[in-house]
Amino acid sequence: MIETLSRPRTLRGELAVPGDKSITHRALILNALAAGSATVRGVARGADCRATAACLRQLGVELSEAGPETMLIGDGAGFAEPAEPLDAGNSGTTMRLLTGLLAAQPFRSFITGDDSLRRRPMDRVIEPLSRMGADIRSVAGDGRAPLEINGGRLKGIHYALPVASAQVKSAVLLAGLAAAGETVVEEPHPTRDHTERMLQAMGADIDCQPGRIAVRPGPLEAMDLTVPGDLSSAAYWLVAAALHPDAEIVVRGVGVNPTRTGIVDALVEMGADLSVEAERLAGGEPVADIRVRSSGLRGITIGGSLAVRCIDELPLLAVAAAMAQGVTEIRDAGELRVKESDRIATTAAELERMGVDIRERADGLVIRGRGRLDGARCSSHGDHRLALTLAIAGLVADGVTEIQDAEAVDVSYPEFWDDLARLAGSERVDAGSRRRAGRDRKSTRTAQR
Repeated sequence: MIETLSRPRTLRGELAVPGDKSITHRALILNALAAGSATVRGVARGADCRATAACLRQLGVELSEAGPETMLIGDGAGFAEPAEPLDAGNSGTTMRLLTGLLAAQPFRSFITGDDSLRRRPMDRVIEPLSRMGADIRSVAGDGRAPLEINGGRLKGIHYALPVASAQVKSAVLLAGLAAAGETVVEEPHPTRDHTERMLQAMGADIDCQPGRIAVRPGPLEAMDLTVPGDLSSAAYWLVAAALHPDAEIVVRGVGVNPTRTGIVDALVEMGADLSVEAERLAGGEPVADIRVRSSGLRGITIGGSLAVRCIDELPLLAVAAAMAQGVTEIRDAGELRVKESDRIATTAAELERMGVDIRERADGLVIRGRGRLDGARCSSHGDHRLALTLAIAGLVADGVTEIQDAEAVDVSYPEFWDDLARLAGSERVDAGSRRRAGRDRKSTRTAQR
């Protein structure tokens, strides 16, 4: 599918973005593990979270939908051996967290994913879980999925993460809930702490200190919760509003967990006219409204813990850097090489098409801002973050931008194009309808060729 974009006259309005993807994954998995039943509202409906729900159903978990954004999780009696391999789709979170869960189950299971996920490294969870006593094998023998997991008795370990990763940390903590003794995870930089917060709220025997989390075996109690809006989805509108010459956007009810607010901190440091308003707590997570207006930005250096706290938004910040004055350096982001695409390489390649002075480093990017982007024909490389990033670039670029494989946005933000139409005004909505019709015809012609 090809999406065509040009800069609208204004970007104005209020919206609520989809539920936080990271929290949705954990709410479904931990409530499936817990005693009792739970209602989870505001769940993310993208493909990644649908993959987690489907895998849990294969494991015998009673999951039912009660409205467009609510799931009911029944009081199960444990997990059942799946008859078929579990399919995590494109979701690394699904695969890594479920591998930690399955490591302690008394049966054999297989978990796989799409072509992109099968290229991503899974030895980073295989290694600590094997040290705990799990029998996990990469079927191809290369440290990648599909994985064969023969669950059983585990023992607690003390594990220092070689690379800061909330997914690996969470996999080890999930296994630690069923392991004999204490499991300790140390991390080199703070990563998103949704797992720890939720475990604490559900009664786990867990101790959280800066850089060190310890968990001991014990039961969990199911917990009703409302998932806050996903800051990673809101980030696209924050950057769009800051870069567009006539914009003011308010995103309501966004999760502002301090381990996730690197994008906010980076934009403020760059000079964005951004305010965080009406801060409150919901289900143990901090939530707020975020307002952004048209801004003049300057280049900065993004590295260390700041890079970790906005790892998913770094390609988007490269767009902001291209429109800023001065040089922006992104460092300590080698993890981007092993995402759904090599996001350092693909971001550099696609933004170069739009006239950006951008240079790759092994662990990041250097962008020399020139205050403008040129419309171009681009590709998402099947990566949802890159598709969304290019959409924002197209919104502020001169001329017309075409994005191939634009349907990748459905992985995390299926409502993106509709939200864009509302923010750009009714004229844009009509144009969007015509554009979608033309896009469908173009897709058909491409397929015939």
